Formats: sequence, structure tokens, C-alpha cells
Amino acid sequence: MAIVDADVAARRGWTMTDLAAAYLSGGATLLQLRAKKASSGWLLDITTTIVALAHQANATVIVNDRADIARLSGADGVHVGQEDLTPSQVRRVVGGDAIVGLSTHTPAQLDAALREAVDYVAIGPIFGTATKATGYGSLGLEPVRRAAERASACERPLVAIGGITLETAPDVLRAGASAVAVITDLVAGGDPAARVRAYLERLTV
Repeated sequence: MAIVDADVAARRGWTMTDLAAAYLSGGATLLQLRAKKASSGWLLDITTTIVALAHQANATVIVNDRADIARLSGADGVHVGQEDLTPSQVRRVVGGDAIVGLSTHTPAQLDAALREAVDYVAIGPIFGTATKATGYGSLGLEPVRRAAERASACERPLVAIGGITLETAPDVLRAGASAVAVITDLVAGGDPAARVRAYLERLTV
């Protein structure tokens, strides 16, 4: 999951649209759009543009937090956190066919999430990260193993996020995560398309 974060993109000199296009050029098939401080109108315009680009490339777009933007833009789903709309509230906006994911940080949150109408659960931060202040310390790999067992028992994919790099991603997947969500490491080298390709080559079995 390549996360297109508005703040990270701006710090690296990218627009969200250009960064998303670079990820798609590199072969990304799952994008999450995140713009915590954006105005609704601006975010709707950007998201609509990126959704069109992604769908032309047969890629999926998840919108962070904003169920209204996801529905209006034609995005494929919504990712919410512990303090956002609940998954059931999200589904009242985007419908039953949309993808809905939920962030978790503790075993109790994970167990509660697995009782919700979600398509996947996320766990993190796995390693130290400065991208988002979650209020939780880094978890490491052992909690991923335990979370993956519980998620698998409920037939839900587990997405790991937080400080993951090309070097650590294989270990995270070996611990049981179904996917890794990456933000900073995709732009750190200045060529996000090439970085996506490197991830796909390293992680594709």
C-alpha cells in the first residue's frame, strides 16, 4: 500500500497527483490518499483526479478518514483510525461494497476491529516513525505475529504500517502481515517510481 501523504509529498517537492502518478508508473496497485489538513473542496478535486489515473492503471484507491470524499470521488474505499467514524458509520456513507480498513495499535483494539464490518485491519507503528504521531510506541515484529494469527482466524488481511523500509518489509511479511503500508521510504531516494519497483521485486514471490 503506497500512501500518498500531502505533507510528506510537499516536503519532498511533489504534488499529490504527481506522486500518485509516479507510484502508479512504478507498478503500485493500491494507493491510500492522506491529507489531514486539506480543505474539502481541494481534496475532492485532487482525489477525483488521482482516482481517474489509478483506475486507468487498474489500481485501487483508499481515502484516509474522509468517507464523503471517497464517495464523491469514486474512490474504492476508506481507511479510518480509532478516533474517526466507525466502520459501520463509514458504510452508511460509502455502502456495503466499498473497502473499509481500520487502524489498530493494541491487542484490544485489534480484537474490537475484527468484530467490525471491515475488509482489513492495520497495525502499527511497527517501527519508529515521524510521519504521524499516534501516541503509541513502536511495536516490533512479535506483535505482528500475534495479530496476524488473530486476523487470519477471522479471515481478514493484516496491513502493517510505521517506519517500514525496503530492508525491513520482508521481515514484516514473514511475521504474518498480508501487506505493508509505506510512506517516507518511497520518497526518500528521490525516485518514487523506482522505489515502488524495488519493493515489488523484493516482495513478490
